[in-house]
Amino acid sequence: MTEPFSVPVTVRGYETDVLGHLNQAVYLNYAEHARWSLLHAAGMTQATLVAKGVGPAALETTLRFRRELVAGDEVEVTCAFEWGGGKTFHIEQTIRKADGTVAAEVTAVVGLMDLKQRRLLPNPREFFKELSTDPALFGL
Repeated sequence: MTEPFSVPVTVRGYETDVLGHLNQAVYLNYAEHARWSLLHAAGMTQATLVAKGVGPAALETTLRFRRELVAGDEVEVTCAFEWGGGKTFHIEQTIRKADGTVAAEVTAVVGLMDLKQRRLLPNPREFFKELSTDPALFGL
C-alpha cells in the first residue's frame, strides 16, 4: 500500500485559543486544505468541478482530538479516499506532529453533488476516475 497524500502545515499563533491550543475549528480547516490540495494535485480544481456542474458535499464529519497542537508545531495532514458502492465515500485524515504523534483524526462522509439538480451523483468513484489526471491519488 502506498502512503496517503499529505500536506505540511505550520500552526500559526493566531489560530490558537486562550489556552494556547490550536482552536478546534482550525483542525477542520487543515483537513479541508489537504482535501483541496489532493484534488488540485489530481488535476481537479474548483473551476474544473464547477465547469462540470458538480461539487463535493460534506455530509458528516467526525473529529477526534488526540494530542494538543500549539503555535509553531509542524504537522502533516494526510488524506485518503475510501470508496464504497453507493453515492457516498469516506475521506480518512490524520493530523500528525513532526515526531509522529497523532494530534487528530478526521473522518468525513462525502458525496459529489450535481449543482443543477441538487442531488448526489450515483457513482462518484467513476467521475473521479474519469476527470482526474492521476486517479491513483484517489486510490483508483
